[in-house]
Amino acid sequence: MSNRDFEMKDPFGNGNGGGNPFANFSGWSLKSLVGVGVAVLLIAGLVVIPIFTWVFCRIEPASGKFAVLFHKTGRDLEPGEIVATTADQKGVQLELLPEGRYFRNPYSWAWELHETTDIPAGQLGVLTRLYGKDLPPGEIIASPGTKGIVPEVLRPGKHRINPYAYDVEFFNATEIRPGSAGVVTSLVGRDLFSSEVAPEKQNVFLAPEGFKGVQPVIYEPGTYYLNPYMVSVAEVNLQSQRFEMSGDDAITFLTVDGFTVYVEGTIEYALMPKKVAQLTHQVGDMDDIIKKIIMPLARGFSRIEGSKNPAKNYITGQTRQQFQDNLESHLKNRCLEAGVAIRSVLIRNIKPPDEIASIIREREVAVQNARKIEQQIEQAKSQAELTRQEMLAEQNNEKVQAETARIKAVISANQGQEVQLTEARQRLEVARLEAAAAIAQADAKRLTAEAERDVIALANEAAAEVFSMQVSAFGSGLNFARYELNQRLGPRIGSILASDEESGLGGLFRPFIPRTGERQP
Repeated sequence: MSNRDFEMKDPFGNGNGGGNPFANFSGWSLKSLVGVGVAVLLIAGLVVIPIFTWVFCRIEPASGKFAVLFHKTGRDLEPGEIVATTADQKGVQLELLPEGRYFRNPYSWAWELHETTDIPAGQLGVLTRLYGKDLPPGEIIASPGTKGIVPEVLRPGKHRINPYAYDVEFFNATEIRPGSAGVVTSLVGRDLFSSEVAPEKQNVFLAPEGFKGVQPVIYEPGTYYLNPYMVSVAEVNLQSQRFEMSGDDAITFLTVDGFTVYVEGTIEYALMPKKVAQLTHQVGDMDDIIKKIIMPLARGFSRIEGSKNPAKNYITGQTRQQFQDNLESHLKNRCLEAGVAIRSVLIRNIKPPDEIASIIREREVAVQNARKIEQQIEQAKSQAELTRQEMLAEQNNEKVQAETARIKAVISANQGQEVQLTEARQRLEVARLEAAAAIAQADAKRLTAEAERDVIALANEAAAEVFSMQVSAFGSGLNFARYELNQRLGPRIGSILASDEESGLGGLFRPFIPRTGERQP
């Protein structure tokens, strides 16, 4: 291969450039070289810059993610600050990039992708702000621009939380079940025992709004998303409760004659919604309400009321029922003032002393036996009266049946008589109708005959009148007879004379007709 084959070709078509590749540009002007360089840079920019931007500058958080930005340039943060609140500061940016497509210069910016915080149903999220000014001593709830717990909570759902700016804690939502109420205790606010509050307003069970302590308002059944660092909710049952007064909880009292009586029963009660907050804070839970309110009132009343009667009276039902009614009325009135509604009081058993209970019980048994015998006597009387009534009822039944049979026979005879009378009346009526029909037929035939007779008579009279007029016209009857004869014979004279019947007029000439075979003279 010759050296010609290794010669560099002029890319611009200007011949052999020799060994110096720039020798061909010796004749070019500076302006032309600059133009070529700009064109080359533009071509390179149109290709390289989009690729660089798409690969190195693109931020594209997918669904369920977000981007946290880090500014590499800008002014430094203040001492103690960890998050940049404005875009011209260095460090972690407070602003987040949600799902989408963004472009940032990688020289000035860096970024991280994070998952969104998902708070499930029935829970809430409490944010703790990690940036800002420090809180004053004794405070834990952050105000705008300070560190600490954020008062607003995050409800169920997806939330974009900057992990460099906030910390998230999960808590269960407060649920008040049906038939209950929520007593609220505020954990933040002003202190009732501070010097700012008057002494007469400090000694209270319920704290006013804006102060720490139990609040007068209650929460009705439902689900509430409350910050557990700010409020505490205690669920209190408002449904009816039952307390059994038995065993150690039974009521004991002395009667007027010095005997000890034990009372067992059931008290049904419920807490009043309007006073449940103060009641639970002042007294305590359900056991405290029983021990501090209901039972002291029941025992005090029983001891006073029970001492008014002897022991024997508590075995019979009248005194027992009166004692129960008075106890129920007393508890309702006194407990209502404390916020407890007494539904009912039932005395189930009253136990008197055994030394008198047996005697009274035997007497009561004897009384009951006497009542039982009296009831048996009354029952026997009732049975005899019932038997008598049954016999009378049977006798009355037989009478009714006999009377019914008699009435049926009378009704049947009356019905037969009525049927026969009806048939006879019908036959009589038919005979009358047939007789009337026969009379009508006879009258019709008589009238017909009379009509025919009158017609014949009239016809004869008309014919006679015609003959009379004709006879009068011919002058005599003979002339009219000749005329009629001629009228009848004239048209038929030829046939009459020509007829050879013996009965005809031509028969007169029959003897004169010669016989066959005879000679004529």
